Amino acid sequence: MKVLLTGGAGFIGSHVGDALLAGGHDVVVVDDLSSGRRENVPGGAVFEQVDIRDAAALRRVFEAHAPDVICHQAAQTSVSVSTREPIRDAEINVMGALNLLELARERGVERFVFASTGGAIYGEVPEGHRADEDTRPRPISPYACSKLAFEGYLAAYAHEHGLRSTVLRYANVYGPRQDPHGEAGVVAIFSQRLAAGEGIRVNAMREVGDDGCVRDYVYVADVVRANVLAIEGRLESRVVNVGTGEPTTTRQLASAIERALGVEAEVADGERRAGDLERSLLAPNPELIQHGAPVGLDEGIAATVAWFADRR
Repeated sequence: MKVLLTGGAGFIGSHVGDALLAGGHDVVVVDDLSSGRRENVPGGAVFEQVDIRDAAALRRVFEAHAPDVICHQAAQTSVSVSTREPIRDAEINVMGALNLLELARERGVERFVFASTGGAIYGEVPEGHRADEDTRPRPISPYACSKLAFEGYLAAYAHEHGLRSTVLRYANVYGPRQDPHGEAGVVAIFSQRLAAGEGIRVNAMREVGDDGCVRDYVYVADVVRANVLAIEGRLESRVVNVGTGEPTTTRQLASAIERALGVEAEVADGERRAGDLERSLLAPNPELIQHGAPVGLDEGIAATVAWFADRR
């Protein structure tokens, strides 16, 4: 099977590409390298440096490679950037994705796998609850709005054109190759800073000094498995949560990284960040769980900090 993988030079996409190649698939990576890195492109993949907003360039890629499946990981991924630059967010996450979708329709692509967000799309998840796929989306950021909008386009194209698709709603993904720079990826930020003997800051959930926001941290290998299953048509569900269902505060996360590195960090208390959800927690998809339980936090953190420590 030939898979066109957008964002394949990025954190999650590069891991997906590695797994697809290991499974015997042909992979064409499309990435503009605005945040991805050329060295992340999996060996054995064809690489096309293209911005998904460039419809003409995308058309040339489709004509040259005739993919069977699209795995769409490329995105503007920062909630705070989307708030500052909502038009740019929509240009990439809606219009760029629509360029792919139109070409998929025209070229008879078999399946479209879309990396959406569970961490943002459900909004605040009340204490004692986990958001499952039937939970009503309550996006409160332009980023979540753009992801939900494209989910709607996929449903419309399935109805009108019969294009099969799978939506993967990710929790907070972490693991090797995550970029510690910029405005996302607290695991990567903490791992790099603690491995270098530097201090970290725990931003408040409500009041300075509390344990920080609650998140569902899912290891990248679990996200890769979900993508491969979806690409190969082995998931029946159209919308799939990809998470662990385990709540972790920012302070608990910091402690897990300290344990993995064998250090005691200098931890500062920070203010609440504007726009942060207090609590985001997913109910793992039962169908996905049948293919294996999620990696535990301590195991995933150990692998992640080892990768960062090796690159000091």
